[in-house]
Amino acid sequence: MTDPNLEVDTLVHAGWIIPVIPRDTVLEDHVIGVTDGKISHLLPAAEARSLRAQDEFHLPDHALIPGLINAHGHAAMSLLRGYADDLPLNAWLQERIWPVEGRVMGEDFVRAGTELAIAEMLKAGTTCFSDMYFFPNVVAQLCQQTGIRAQLTFPVIDFPTAWASDGDDYISKGLALRDDYKHNNRVSVVFGPHAAYTVCEANLQRVSTLAAELDLPIQIHLHETQDEVDNFVGEHGERPLERLTRLGLLGPKTQCVHMTALSDEDIGHLANTGAHVIHCPQSNMKLASGVCPVDKLSQRGINVALGTDGAASNNDLNLFGEMQAAALLAKVHSQQAASVTAMNALEMATLGGARALNMEACIGSLEPGKEADLTAVDLGRIETQPLYDPISQLVYACNGSQVTDVWVAGEQLLAQGELTGISEQQVLSQTLSWRDKIINSASADQSPA
Repeated sequence: MTDPNLEVDTLVHAGWIIPVIPRDTVLEDHVIGVTDGKISHLLPAAEARSLRAQDEFHLPDHALIPGLINAHGHAAMSLLRGYADDLPLNAWLQERIWPVEGRVMGEDFVRAGTELAIAEMLKAGTTCFSDMYFFPNVVAQLCQQTGIRAQLTFPVIDFPTAWASDGDDYISKGLALRDDYKHNNRVSVVFGPHAAYTVCEANLQRVSTLAAELDLPIQIHLHETQDEVDNFVGEHGERPLERLTRLGLLGPKTQCVHMTALSDEDIGHLANTGAHVIHCPQSNMKLASGVCPVDKLSQRGINVALGTDGAASNNDLNLFGEMQAAALLAKVHSQQAASVTAMNALEMATLGGARALNMEACIGSLEPGKEADLTAVDLGRIETQPLYDPISQLVYACNGSQVTDVWVAGEQLLAQGELTGISEQQVLSQTLSWRDKIINSASADQSPA
């Protein structure tokens, strides 16, 4: 009789396995076994010889890491990559981005832009992303089709868009989508009030109440620039974080995005409530928005995750770039070389993201029982040699092009650099078509009546 413990679906042999838990651990010549979409074994190669698998991968020059988690972005905005560069946040948003979105926004735009984003993320090792954008129903369908994992933060905003007319409409449509996917293994739907300055107090209070009743996470843009904070104080007499604290919006399931303009009191609110911070270093640098004080947050025990933001303000969705930027920016900002180490940066892009998205129980580290979300990175190439420290090499020498294979829940979505469920040629073709539509829409808008 065959021992079922010796039968696995997939075996992945890797030169180095970096599980993230325990921290600073590099396992040489180890094997991960996958059964029913979960990690069932993590063993030295010599102890795994008795295991039998349907599929077996030998990657002696590779580091195997948890799938990267992009904790904040706007996937469909990939179609606006490079459209409005070298502008500060307010001009970028109000003079360029919102007007073009008003001209082209719709389900087809969101579908094409999100498929482009998913393809880009998978090819650079991201297995889970958080998305805040219109028509999240379309994004949910694409996640189902492509197999990627996602948290969809349905937007709540006071003014009308192509997706909804007012706060009540946004919330109603978002909760209906949440009901459709509440038992889904790869797609979760949570609240996404856009920002304190675009959502009135009444709607923020309603989000706070509903999120508490349904036990759902909340993601919100917060303290993105000093001007935002100063203007809010001038208009309302309190800081945005003070309003959220007063309304009960801050808690262990709150995801605060950007957080560049923070006082010691603000950091105290975060620490006392257990709220998470999602750091988007490249977008913040590009828009001259400021610097998130990651070292101060970490000293107070506040969890920090990484996000790319949208490709319209980054201009890519590559978490290897974010890891490097987060580590280097923190060193410059604090003038301390060890303020964010390579291990800190990798943790922010994996376990930190899982904690922020309330998914720590199932992803973020390579441990038996967790979902088999895996990323294989080839460290045998010219740009990553000689190799002394795989963790350091991942953060400081890799740029995402070294990713060769990706699995989500044990399903291989990238094989030797090729997407298994997405036609790259089709994505490129529809992207070029949308570029022409966006250019034509701008020309038509500027032509005389």
